Amino acid sequence: MRVYSKTDIGTKRAENQDRIWTGALSETAYAIVLCDGMGGENAGSRASQVTVDFIAERFKKGFREDNTDEEYFSADNAGGFNRNTIRNLMITSLIAANSQVFGEAFADVNKRGMGTTCVSAIVHNEVAYIINVGDSRAYHIFGDNIQQITKDHTYIRTLIEEGEITIEESKTHPNRNAITRAIGAESSITPDYFEIDLHKESILLLCSDGLHSYGNDVEIAEIIVNNPKNKVCDLLVEYAIAKGGKDNITAAILVL
Repeated sequence: MRVYSKTDIGTKRAENQDRIWTGALSETAYAIVLCDGMGGENAGSRASQVTVDFIAERFKKGFREDNTDEEYFSADNAGGFNRNTIRNLMITSLIAANSQVFGEAFADVNKRGMGTTCVSAIVHNEVAYIINVGDSRAYHIFGDNIQQITKDHTYIRTLIEEGEITIEESKTHPNRNAITRAIGAESSITPDYFEIDLHKESILLLCSDGLHSYGNDVEIAEIIVNNPKNKVCDLLVEYAIAKGGKDNITAAILVL
């Protein structure tokens, strides 16, 4: 597996509140954690940094490829590593990170209202395990196709699903940036969880809304497919900036 990432402040923000961590968990497993902070002054940056650091540390300590404990063992999972083990690790890590950010905000009046989105992936044995809160996204690119895996936790998505507005109308809606779920916003959190079977030609993209809200999924896929993979994240940032790029921009790709 190869992993590349890039984060950029964009053209208008005073600071970059996005954070990204990538790292190997074993010889056959890799993880990505991406956060997009919200909150005044340094609060959004702090929420993102706390979340990324906390989840990354939990992943590194909790991922045990050779786990054969009876509690986790499953005959249909090679090496005795049950898919539920990864699922539980990811969900509990994110929930614990939420408690950490919420507690810090509650204890410091200057950090009240701070929070962050989070999208995270662990890829192991050609399976992508993905968790998210907010509107940072994960995509699966295969051939010339791109599929959004995660579902945005946004007010706009609710309006679209209820038939109140169209996707085209959502792009200019005054509340298009309002998210309905974020780490640190409340004392408890319920993340979404996904599993995707991959293959040797698969590419996984994780990104903040600084990329996907300014770009087009088809054009993003074309950049990823048609360029050297070690250049893709730089090109995605350049693409978002050319489209306006007012927000922080972060992208990571994992290539099998």
